Amino acid sequence: MASDECIECAGKSSWPELVGVEGTVAVETIKRENPRITTVSIVLEGSVVTTDYVTTRVRVWVNENGIVTRVPTIG
Repeated sequence: MASDECIECAGKSSWPELVGVEGTVAVETIKRENPRITTVSIVLEGSVVTTDYVTTRVRVWVNENGIVTRVPTIG
């Protein structure tokens, strides 16, 4: 990967500490800790999503109670 390809990857890229917290809290934490992230989406477990990798996106996977179930990561 060329050095300029991942300019937007700068900053924090995963948030393992957010597993088990409320999804809306996770979204705000991610936005605060890495302002280069432009899209933070809450996704219900079992939902179908695209498999493309986007360096400015984080998906926050939650259960039916809105609790984060996977480590949110850039992609």
